[in-house]
Amino acid sequence: MNIGEAAAASGVSAKMIRYYESIDLIPNVARTDAGYRVYSQSDIHALRFIRRARDLGFSVNQMANLLALWGDRSRASADVKRIALEHVAELERKMRELRDMSKTLRHLAEHCQGDDRPHCPIIEDLSKGHDAGPAKPRKRRQPAVDGARHRHAF
Repeated sequence: MNIGEAAAASGVSAKMIRYYESIDLIPNVARTDAGYRVYSQSDIHALRFIRRARDLGFSVNQMANLLALWGDRSRASADVKRIALEHVAELERKMRELRDMSKTLRHLAEHCQGDDRPHCPIIEDLSKGHDAGPAKPRKRRQPAVDGARHRHAF
């Protein structure tokens, strides 16, 4: 299959397939003499795996680890479970943060008159943002599994 057919069969856009190849999440595939990519059924299977993992919100690094475990027939399911549960904890943390943001914004909106006058508690709260203290540092994404390419025999 060419990249367009692979995209249609896997649900991963051609642009994302090229990106995943460029970061070594998936291996570079064979090419024709004219330089066109040629995808096999096992490549499509790996792309579908990635699509499902992405739909569940896994990071690129987590997907790389899961792909490596998927290809390792001697893997321990405990390793897979650990990655999934770490991801669940991160999703739950994000949900708490979103609920807190929603609650705060709802409270501010309820106290805003929403009329022609300039007074607005939403603007007042936002203008005090500098008094809230330093922002929490964001986690940095790590490169995918030592930059290794992932080959699968599916």
